[in-house]
Amino acid sequence: MESNGSLLISLDFELFWGVHDKEEITHYGDAIEEVWDVLPEMISIFDQHDVKCTFATVGFLFANQEKELKSYFPEKKPNYSQKSFSPYRHFNNLNPNPRYYFASELLDLIQQSDKHEIATHTFSHYYCLEDGQKMEEFEEDIKAAISIASRKKVVLKSIVFPRNQVNKNYIPILEKNGITSYRGTEKSWFYAAEKGSKESLFKRFFRLFDSYINISGHNTYSIKKEDTMPYNFPSSRFLRPYNPKLRLFESFRLKRILNGMEYAAKNNEVFHLWWHPHNFGRNQKENFKILKVLLEHFSSLKKLYNFESLTMEELASKIKH
Repeated sequence: MESNGSLLISLDFELFWGVHDKEEITHYGDAIEEVWDVLPEMISIFDQHDVKCTFATVGFLFANQEKELKSYFPEKKPNYSQKSFSPYRHFNNLNPNPRYYFASELLDLIQQSDKHEIATHTFSHYYCLEDGQKMEEFEEDIKAAISIASRKKVVLKSIVFPRNQVNKNYIPILEKNGITSYRGTEKSWFYAAEKGSKESLFKRFFRLFDSYINISGHNTYSIKKEDTMPYNFPSSRFLRPYNPKLRLFESFRLKRILNGMEYAAKNNEVFHLWWHPHNFGRNQKENFKILKVLLEHFSSLKKLYNFESLTMEELASKIKH
């Protein structure tokens, strides 16, 4: 196995289903709908810089319309104690605009390039650490995701757990269903995978501060041949959306990521960057400016240190072979 450093980029592609229990369409619908312009622009910029991306996609997005999607619904749905966590409750009152809920055409666009990977973000944006849901319900959800992805001839090999709720008890289900890698969390205590009720303002403050000032380290890592499948490719950094209120600190946010990428390139390690497409839905000019700087930096690191861009599936395959 070659030992040069790698850049992983994974996007949590989810539209309304990623915020359904936190936001209303009346408040956040504009950012969601803008994904239809944002995603093609992202793909174009990725391709210009020869950068690969893993698009971790909620299974609901594979459908063209509600009737088609319902034919893939599993018999066992997540029985969350907090009923607002279930996306299935929305199907009695969907907005007439399908662009909030379905993205078959955008997935076609991703597939036009042979560089990128379509992975899973579970079928229903499933929360693996919340009370009430059970292991067998999670497995039904994963099987539904595999089934609906197959309609586009997509074989799911990687997963990103919604809200980063990595449940170690569920890892054997991934291997059983052919998934070879997942995105874990950073090692620092304030990034630990927990259910929503444990997400305190104290931890959120540390994560925000860490985006600008190096508290937790670069969060890069080496890949070892003896690692076992499914492989854990932890996050290194979340690319926070541009915030006008914090614009004076933008150079710190940018430098934090650039330094992490360079450290990984020099030390033959992995740097895993992630965000949601809808994070670019507002302040697009500023967000794309940052992205272009990051990818230009990748290009220079590629020339200097043979830093490579891989999908999660490709990195898993590299370790395996």
